[in-house]
Amino acid sequence: MVGVWMSGSTAQAAVVIDWVPIGHPGNVNDTEPGAYGTVNYAYGMGTYEVTAGQYTAFLNAVAATDTYGLYNTDMGDPAIALGCNIQRTGLPGSLSYAVANDWADRPVNAVSWGDTARFANWMHNGQPTGSQGPGTTETGSYALSGAMEEAPLMAVVRASDATWVIPTVNEWYKAAFYDGDAGIYYDLPMGTDLDWPNLPGNDVLDPDPGNSANYESPWTGGSTLGAPYWRTEVGEFENSASPYGTFDQGGNVWEWNESVFDATTRSIRGGSFGFSHGLVLHAMTPSHLSPTDEVNLTGFRLALVPEPATLTLLALAAGGMLMRTRRRSRYARRA
Repeated sequence: MVGVWMSGSTAQAAVVIDWVPIGHPGNVNDTEPGAYGTVNYAYGMGTYEVTAGQYTAFLNAVAATDTYGLYNTDMGDPAIALGCNIQRTGLPGSLSYAVANDWADRPVNAVSWGDTARFANWMHNGQPTGSQGPGTTETGSYALSGAMEEAPLMAVVRASDATWVIPTVNEWYKAAFYDGDAGIYYDLPMGTDLDWPNLPGNDVLDPDPGNSANYESPWTGGSTLGAPYWRTEVGEFENSASPYGTFDQGGNVWEWNESVFDATTRSIRGGSFGFSHGLVLHAMTPSHLSPTDEVNLTGFRLALVPEPATLTLLALAAGGMLMRTRRRSRYARRA
């Protein structure tokens, strides 16, 4: 089942986050040393990485004056900085943002953990329009209060009434690798195990043969796309979903996690288009960055954590009335 949560005012088009319910609460950790995966509640995981089009809508809603640096100029430079082609025009007080149609469904990148938390707050608050502050970006799922530096961002924790959030390592790991019906973990987030040296495919084919991801494979001739895009549209590998139904948790861009990795960094997971070894897709491959880092290989997806009973009602309502996937809309365009 795929859920759709649409929130926002009628003054602008609402950002739609597709999500899938992640059930089987109380599952055990993966058996690998130092592994993750236990989550004791039901929650939702974003089906796709947050896109440049969705982030552009966020910027236009709250960044006419970009108080907390939600826009990185690298985003507007796909040639040198490998950005996602979000362009900014105007002066502070009347800044505006745009992204071309052929970039809009590719994941946003060059975002920090702080940027990601502010996007989650904006979603939690119903996608308001206004300056960056309480009720838009600084309160909601996370109390940021203007935090911009490493130490205060490392101290931020999830609010007890949070809804849209950055997934913890356990939430992210379970959605990527766990098959709840079978009660097993896979090595790769495409519902497969690593068969060395036969790494997953990375070619864009129609139809997708499965077990595919956007990463730089030394065995198949390099990058999936190359310049200028580098990143595939989210969900491009339509037959390579995780057991729960998420896409691109392996490759495309590394994804921020909420969890603290060490005293100065937070976790990222999943590998990216720029890593040249398939093991970055593997469940046992963690990485981490300072929460202030804005790296061209890193983006994010959101998770949804209302009370389990509320989540079930939302999933049933979405399943009956608002079923939609980006895959279907893309196929419709091809037809």
